[in-house]
Amino acid sequence: MRCASRSDELVFFVNGRKVMERNVDPEGTLLTFLRKNLRLTGTKYACGRGGCGACTVMVSKHDPVSRKIRHFSVTACLMPICSLYGAAVTTVEGVGSIKTRLHPVQERIAKSHGTQCGFCTPGMVMSMYTLLRNHPQPSEEQLTEALGGNLCRCTGYRPILESGRTFCMESNSCQQKGTGKCCLDWGENDSSPLGKKNEICTKLFAKEEFQSLDPTQELIFPPELLRMAENPEKRILTFYGERVTWISPGTLKDLLELKVKHPEAPLVVGNTSLGPAMKSQRQFHPVLLSPARISELSMVTKTSDGLTIGAGCSLAQMQDILAERIAELPEEKTQTYRALLKHLRSLAGQQIRNMASLGGHVISRHCCSDLNPVLAVSNATLNLISAEGTRQIPLNEHFLAGLASADLKPEEILESVHIPHSQKWEFVSAFRQAQCQQNALPHVNAGMRVLLKEGTDSIEDLSIAYGGVGAATISAHRSCQQLLGRRWNELMLDEACRLLLDEVSLPGSAPGGRVEFKRTLVVSFLFKFYLEVLQELKKLVKLFSVADSRHRSEVSDQFLSALEDFPVTIPQGVQTYQNVDPHQPLQDPVGRPIMHLSALKHATGEAMFCDDIPVVDKELFMALVTSSRAHAKIISIDVSKALELPEVVDVITAEDIPGTNGAEGDKLLAVEEVTCVGQIICAVVAETDVQAKRATEKIEITYEDLEPVIFTIKDAIKHNSFLCPEKKLEQGNVEEAFEKVDQIIEGEVHVGGQEHFYMETQRVLVIPKTEDKELDIYVSTQDPAHVQKTVSSTLNIPINRITCHVKRVGGGFGGKVGKPAVFGAIAAVGAIKTGHPIRLVLDREDDMLITGGRHPLFGKYKAGFTNNGRIKALDIECYINGGCTLDDSELVTEFLILKLENAYKIRNLRFRGRACMTNLPSNTAFRGFGFPQGALVTESCITAVAAKCGLPPEKIREKNMYKTVDKTIYKQAFNPETLIRCWNECLDKSSFHSRRMQVEEFNKKNYWKKKGIAIIPMKFSVGFAATSYHQAAALVHIYTDGSVLVTHGGNELGQGIHTKMLQVASRELKIPMSCIHISETSTATVPNTIATAASVGADVNGRAVQNACQILLKRLEPIIKKHPEGTWENWIEAAFEQRISLSATGYFRGYKAFMDWEKGVGDPFPYYVYGAACSEVEIDCLTGAHKKIRTDIIMDACCSLNPAIDIGQIEGSFIQGMGLYTTEELKYSPEGILYSRSPDEYKIPTITDVPEEFNVSLLPSSQTPLTIYSSKGLGESGMFLGSSVFFAIADAVATVRRERDIAEDFMVQSPATPERVRMACADRFTKMIPRDDPETFKPWSIPIA
Repeated sequence: MRCASRSDELVFFVNGRKVMERNVDPEGTLLTFLRKNLRLTGTKYACGRGGCGACTVMVSKHDPVSRKIRHFSVTACLMPICSLYGAAVTTVEGVGSIKTRLHPVQERIAKSHGTQCGFCTPGMVMSMYTLLRNHPQPSEEQLTEALGGNLCRCTGYRPILESGRTFCMESNSCQQKGTGKCCLDWGENDSSPLGKKNEICTKLFAKEEFQSLDPTQELIFPPELLRMAENPEKRILTFYGERVTWISPGTLKDLLELKVKHPEAPLVVGNTSLGPAMKSQRQFHPVLLSPARISELSMVTKTSDGLTIGAGCSLAQMQDILAERIAELPEEKTQTYRALLKHLRSLAGQQIRNMASLGGHVISRHCCSDLNPVLAVSNATLNLISAEGTRQIPLNEHFLAGLASADLKPEEILESVHIPHSQKWEFVSAFRQAQCQQNALPHVNAGMRVLLKEGTDSIEDLSIAYGGVGAATISAHRSCQQLLGRRWNELMLDEACRLLLDEVSLPGSAPGGRVEFKRTLVVSFLFKFYLEVLQELKKLVKLFSVADSRHRSEVSDQFLSALEDFPVTIPQGVQTYQNVDPHQPLQDPVGRPIMHLSALKHATGEAMFCDDIPVVDKELFMALVTSSRAHAKIISIDVSKALELPEVVDVITAEDIPGTNGAEGDKLLAVEEVTCVGQIICAVVAETDVQAKRATEKIEITYEDLEPVIFTIKDAIKHNSFLCPEKKLEQGNVEEAFEKVDQIIEGEVHVGGQEHFYMETQRVLVIPKTEDKELDIYVSTQDPAHVQKTVSSTLNIPINRITCHVKRVGGGFGGKVGKPAVFGAIAAVGAIKTGHPIRLVLDREDDMLITGGRHPLFGKYKAGFTNNGRIKALDIECYINGGCTLDDSELVTEFLILKLENAYKIRNLRFRGRACMTNLPSNTAFRGFGFPQGALVTESCITAVAAKCGLPPEKIREKNMYKTVDKTIYKQAFNPETLIRCWNECLDKSSFHSRRMQVEEFNKKNYWKKKGIAIIPMKFSVGFAATSYHQAAALVHIYTDGSVLVTHGGNELGQGIHTKMLQVASRELKIPMSCIHISETSTATVPNTIATAASVGADVNGRAVQNACQILLKRLEPIIKKHPEGTWENWIEAAFEQRISLSATGYFRGYKAFMDWEKGVGDPFPYYVYGAACSEVEIDCLTGAHKKIRTDIIMDACCSLNPAIDIGQIEGSFIQGMGLYTTEELKYSPEGILYSRSPDEYKIPTITDVPEEFNVSLLPSSQTPLTIYSSKGLGESGMFLGSSVFFAIADAVATVRRERDIAEDFMVQSPATPERVRMACADRFTKMIPRDDPETFKPWSIPIA
C-alpha cells in the first residue's frame, strides 16, 4: 500500500462519458458528484437516506462470476462515489432528452399523465428504465417490484403504473379478475344516469401514438470498462479525503491484511446501513474498506445439504439465487428458502435490495432485520476468514446478541453464509408486520421452524426468533426447549404463548413504542405458524399413525383465510369524464385531456427546480441551528468554535436583522426564549453545504428550562392555553331538542397530524444585486408576494427592490404558503450581511422538524336522534393542536367549524372550535384546511348513530342528507341536487348494495379475515372566506411574430395551473397552445398576488387571463373585421403598424365572500364541490394489516377544463387522504421531539397501497355561470374521500367486535394503523398479553391529539 497521500484515479463512466477523478472525497456520494461536479441535476435530492427513490440512477457492472453485464437501480444519495470504480452510471439525462430524442419510458410516463409536480419523475423513469434494460417485456409483478422503492406525493401512482403497464406482456387488464366482464360495464342497473355513451369518455391518452421500445438503441456498456473487468487490476486503490480514507483492495489476501492493520474499519458494500447511520447518528470512521472488487465474496456454492451464498452478494442477487434453487429442488428441501424469499420481496425497495449485501445485513444486526430471524432458526452458519485462516460460527442468539465469544474477531470478515436445506417433516415460516405492506421497516418480524417426529405430530426440534422486540434479533431458546416432545395441538399452543410472552418480554418504555401491539404480534405470529403447520400436516399425513386420532387438531374452514398473506396486486381501474361537444373547434383545447405542459421535461430531468439553478458566482451555503428544548430561556449562544472551522464565513443571529424580526410571539430567529424543539435560533454561512452543516454542531447554546411545557391538547385545555378566541356556530335550539329525542349518544374522535412530505424540501436562493439594495429571490413557494413582503420588512427596504421568482414547485399542499417567507428572510439577512448569494436547502430531517403540518384534532360529539336514525340535535366541540404560534390556526378553526356539517341537514346544531397553544412547531395550512379532520368527527358520529339504531351507516347518511334547496348553518343558500346525484351515482357505479351482501357472506365464512365497505358523501366548500383573497391579475404580451407570453399570479405546484392558463388563452385568442408560452411566476410582472391555495388558483387566474385576452382581442377586432381571411401573424403585424398596444393586464376582482362571526351568518364560499366515494377493504384480525380491494369515486367537476389534470388531482388527493387516515403517523417523544423525520419512520402511501380496483368518474356537467367556463377547483376536495377507506376498516372492525360480543367503542382514532386495528380486534391473544400500569414507566412517545 502506498504511503504517499496521493489518491489513485477513480475511473467510471456517466452516460457513456468517461470520468477520471483524482481528488475525490470518500465521504461524498454519487448524488453530490452528479449534481455538483457534473451539473446533472435531473437526479433529485429529496430524503438523503435512500427511502424515497427520487435520486434513482442505473449502475451497470460486469459480473465476474456470471461474466455478464448487470444493470441495477440504486439510490445515488447512499452510493459512495469511491465504490463506482469500473462502473457505468446512467442518469435520466442519459436515457433521453427533449433536445435529442425521448426514450419511450419518458414519453409514456408524460403522455399517460404520470407526472404532476415532476420532482419524483426522474427517479420513476430510472426505475422503469432499469427494469426494461433487464426485461424488455416485464410482468406486472416485476413492474410493481421495480417501483416499490419510489415515492410520489402528487399523482396517487395509478397513471405511473398505467404508463409502465404499456410495456408489460399482454395482460387481462380489462377482463377484470377473470370474470370476463369488461370494467366499463359498471353499475347495478345498466340504464346508467351518466347519459348517452358517446358523451362519456374513458381514454385519457392514446396508446397508439407511443413510439415502440427498441432495446438495440440503448447505450452500450463502455468497452474500456469491459477490458478493465476482464483483466482486473489486482493492486490496492486508495482514495484520501479530508477526514476519511477509502481503501479498495484487489485481492482477498490484501483485504485480510488490511483488516489486521485497520481492525476497526468497517467493510462498505452498499452503504445502506452505514450511510444513514453516518448521516443521522453522526457515526464516523476514519478508514473505510471496500470489498467490491473481490469476486470470492460473491461466490455461490450449491451443496447436497444446502446453499452457501457469498457475503458480498446483494439482497437482490440473493432473491434470484433462492428463486432459482426453489425451482430446482423438491418442496420439502426449500422451506427456509421460501421463508427468506417472502421477506426479501417486502424488504425495503428495489434500489436498496440492489445495493445492500447479505453480509452487511447479517453483520449490522439491526433490531428489525428481516433475514436474521429466519437464518437464526434455520441453523445457518457464518463462514469467517482472516489472515490466520477460516472458521465457522453459528448464526445463533449469542452471535445476534453480540457476545464477544460468539462474534467475529476484529481482524475477521464474513466470507459467506451457509443456509441448510430443510427436510421432510420440517416446517419453516417467516412473518412480519409493518406500517404498510412494502418498503417499510417491520414493527415485529419472526422466523419459526419446527421439526416433527416422522409420521407423528410430536415436536422433535423447535426454533423461534423475533425481530423488533429488543436491541437485536431475539431467540426464544428457553421456551422452545420446554416444548420438545409435546404434540402439535391447542394445549401446546396455549403453553407456548405463555412461555413466549414470559421469555420475549418488552418493557413498557421500549424504544419504538407500540408495546402491547408488539406483544400481541409475538403470539399472533405463533398462532399463524401453528395453523400453517397443521395445514401442511394434513397434506402429509392422510392417516395419523397415532392411535388416538380424536386429539388430532385440524384447521376449521373459518380459520383457513388466516394462512394467506395479502397479495401485492397492480391496480386496475377506469377514469370516466364527459367528452367535449362534437361542435367544439379542434383547435380549442378547453375540456380536453391535455398533457401537463412540463411533463416531458419532468421525465427527462430538464425541468429546473429551485436547487437546480447553477451555482452563482461567490455563492455561499446556509445551514440552520434549531432549538433542542421545547420551552426554555436562552442563556447564551457561543459561536466561536463554529467560526474556527475552515470555510465557515459567518453566523447569522437575531442581532443581524436590520428590520423587524418576524412578529411578536413569532420570531424569525429566536431571541431570549424558545417555545418548541426545532425553532430556528441562528444560521451558519459557509463555502460548502457540508461545512455549514458541520459548523451547526459546533454552536453551543445554554438553556434554562421554563414551565409549563405543553404538548397535548389535553394539557392545553387543562392550562387554558389557547391561540385565539373560541369560534362558534349555532342553529335551532340544541338543549330543547336533546330533551325530545329517543336516544342520545356521546363519543370522542382523535385525528393525528400529517406531514406535507412534498418531495422537494424547502429551498431558496437569494442573490443580492450590486446596486440599489436590489435582491433576486428564487424560492419554492405557493406565495411569492408573502416572501417578498417578509423580506422587505426584515431588511427594512421597499418591496419594489425585491423580485421573487417561482418557476415550479416540487409539491406544496399548503406547506409552502407561510414557511418559505421565513427561510427567504433568514437567507436574505445572510446575503445582505455577507454581500454574497446565499443558497439554503433543507434536509428532509430538518424540514420535517421545523415546519409543522396538519393540525391534530380532538373532537367530542353528542347526538340526539329518533329510533329510526333521524338526527334531531348535534353538538360538536373540536380542539386543534396549533403549536407554538398562531400561523393559520385561527383560519383553520373557522373553516373547520364552517365545514363540519358536511352533507347533512340537522335542524338543531352547535359547533365550537378552539386552537390550542402548545410547545410544538406551529401547524399550518394543509390541503383540505381543517375539513379532513373535522368531517371525520361528523361521519364518526353518523356511524355511531347507525350502530345504536342497528342500521347500516349508509341508511343514516341518506336519511340525514340535504334533500332540497336549503341554507347551511351559516345561512348560505345552496342546491343539493348535484350532491344527491353524486351519492346515487356512487351507489350504482360501485354496485354497493350487492357488494354489501357479498361482504356479509365473506364475513360469515371467515373468522380471522374480515371485509368492510363504506360509502361517504361530501360537500366541500371552495375558496377563501374573504373577497380580497379571490382577486387575481395576469399580464399577456403579444410579440410581433405572433407568439404570446402569458404571466399570471398563480404558481405551478404540479396541479397544472400553467397548462390550464394556456388552454384558456388558446380558447380566448383562438390560436393554438403551441403559440403561447408561460415562463415563470414573478412578483415583477404580476404584483400583489394571493397564495396559490384553497382550490381556486385556476379559477381566479383563469378569469384574469381571460380578461387580458378579451381586452387584446377587442383591440384587434377592427383589423380582423377588415381582413377576415388574414392570418394571426398578419393581424398582429398590422396592429403594430397601426400603433395598437399588444400588451394587456387582465384583472379579476374576485368572488364575493364574507363571514360575520358575531352573528354567525355569511356567504363565505363562492361555490361547493360535491362528491362521494365507496371503498372496500379486507383486514387481517391477527396482524391489523389491511388490503384495499376497491374504490369508486364520483366527483362533480362541472365542466372540467382538463379532465386528465382534474382526475389526477382527485386521485392524488384521495391517496394523500388515505395516507392521513391509515399509515401516516407522527410520533413525538415525551420531550416534544419529533421522531418521525424521514421516509423510514413516516410512511406515506406507496405503489402497493393503491386500491386494487380504482375507478374515478367526473359527473357529467351542470352549468355554473360563476366560474371560468363552468369549471370547478378540485385541488383539495378528494382528500376527505380517503376517509371511505378509514370507515371501511372501521366497518370490518365493528363486525369483528359484534361477532366477539365486545362492547361498541365510540372512541375513534385516526390513523387506522395496523396497531390500532389489531388491538381493536380483541381476542384471546390480546387478552393474554401483560399490560403495564402507565404510572410505572415513561412512554417512548406521547399522543398529541
